[in-house]
Amino acid sequence: MRIVSMECWTWKMDLREPYAIAYETVDHCTNLFLKAVTDNGLTGWGCAAPDNVVTGETPESVLFFFNEYIEPLLKGSDPWRYIYLLEEAKKAGQKAPSALAMMDMVLFDLISRDAGVPLYKFLGGYREKIATSITIGILPVIETLEAARQWVRQGFRILKIKGGKNYLDDIERILKLRETVGNHIEIRFDANQGYQVEEALAFISGIKKSNIEILEQPTPVALENLLGIVTRNVTVPVMADESLLTLRDAFRLTKNDLADMINIKLMKVGGLNEALLINSVAKSAGVESMIGCMDESELGIAAGMHLALARPNIRYADLDGHLDLVNDPFSGLIRMEEGMLYPGDSPGLGHVRDPF
Repeated sequence: MRIVSMECWTWKMDLREPYAIAYETVDHCTNLFLKAVTDNGLTGWGCAAPDNVVTGETPESVLFFFNEYIEPLLKGSDPWRYIYLLEEAKKAGQKAPSALAMMDMVLFDLISRDAGVPLYKFLGGYREKIATSITIGILPVIETLEAARQWVRQGFRILKIKGGKNYLDDIERILKLRETVGNHIEIRFDANQGYQVEEALAFISGIKKSNIEILEQPTPVALENLLGIVTRNVTVPVMADESLLTLRDAFRLTKNDLADMINIKLMKVGGLNEALLINSVAKSAGVESMIGCMDESELGIAAGMHLALARPNIRYADLDGHLDLVNDPFSGLIRMEEGMLYPGDSPGLGHVRDPF
C-alpha cells in the first residue's frame, strides 16, 4: 500500500456560545483537515487543531509544515512504516505538535482501515464505551447552574467547570452547583493555571464538602514546583494538563510526583503514537490518564475516543470539544448517548463521508 495523493484544507468553525477560561475567551476555532488516498483505494483522514497559546502553532504554520514536510514525506510511502515516517517528520526540528498529530492520525486511520478493524480495536480494544465530561466555562453562578441543568437533562453525568480568575467566586459556584445537581453527578474543576498555591489550597478547603473528582492544572506552567506543592497538600487528585506537552514532560511529572493524574491531548503531544508512549510512562508510575481535547472537529474527537477505548490506564475522557461547533464538516462521525461515547464497527476512525 502506498499513498498516491494528499490534500489539506483550513476550516474555520464558529461556536454557538463563546466560553471563557482563566486566560482567554473563545468564540471560534480553525482546524485543518488532511485527506490521503492510497493505491489500493483507501482514504485516510487527519485533523489538526492549532492553538498559538497551547501548541505554539497557527493555521498558517500547520499548512506550511504540511507543504514542506508532510506531503513530500508521505507521498509514495507505505503507511505501515508509520514509526519511521513519524520520526522523520520530527527531524524537521519545528514545533508542530498538531501538524504531527494530523499526520499521525491519517497514518493510523489508513493502516487500521487496511487491517479491516476499527482503530480502537487495532490499538488494543480494552473497552467499548467511555463517559465524557461536558465543560462549562467561567460564568456567573446563575448561568453556571442553568448550563449544568441543561447538560444533566441531556444525560451527562460528569461536569467540568472552568475557573481560576477568582477563587472565592469559584468556591461559590462549586458549592451552589453541588447543591443543584446532587451527589450523583461528578464535578471536575479546571483552573487553567489561574491560581497561586495559597489560592488553590483555599479553594480546595472551601469546597471540601462538594467532593469534586479532579482538580486540573491549578498553578502556572512556568512555576512547575507549585503544582507539586498543591498535589502534596490536597486530598483531591491533581491533574497536569498544560504542563504536559512531551514524553519527557510525562517522565518528569511522574518521576517527581508533581501530579496524581495527567491529561493527554493529541494536539499537544503530537498524535496517537506519542500519546501511547506517554500513557505507558504514566502507567509505570501508577498515574492514571485522561484523554482531553482542544476545540476540535468530530474527526479529531473520534481519534481521541478510539485511544481512550484502547487502554486500561486511560480511565477518563474529556472529549466534548466538537459539541458546540456550528459548521463541523465531520459531524455525525461518532455516536454519543447521554454523555457516553461509542465507536462504530467501520474500520479506522469510522465511516467518513467525504465532506469536500
